[in-house]
Amino acid sequence: MGGKNYRDLIVWQKAMDFVEKVYHATRGFPKEEIYGLTSQVRRAAVSVPSNIAEGEGRHSAGDFQRFLSMAYGSLREVETQILIAERLHYLPAEKVSDLMGAAGEIGRLLNGLMTSLSRRR
Repeated sequence: MGGKNYRDLIVWQKAMDFVEKVYHATRGFPKEEIYGLTSQVRRAAVSVPSNIAEGEGRHSAGDFQRFLSMAYGSLREVETQILIAERLHYLPAEKVSDLMGAAGEIGRLLNGLMTSLSRRR
């Protein structure tokens, strides 16, 4: 990847920020959700920057693209879980809006990076 490290990627940095937001947002979920929705949404959020890092570490554009695709899938999973939390009244509308906005930005960055990688092949 031209001497760059995954930590230099804006999408990875934004995904890391997103993980923090998700953890903070889920602190107020009911205790009975600790092994349910809380755990699920946190795991999915963590997998976004993790897949970006793992893919970059593979040193192959094809592998990187595949891992970016997995990160994108995990991002969509988190979005769905956030909307479920909203329906269950675990998250207020303004928090949902903030999280969905951040997820949208990460999704656009992932799409851009995947497009860029596919042009190199």
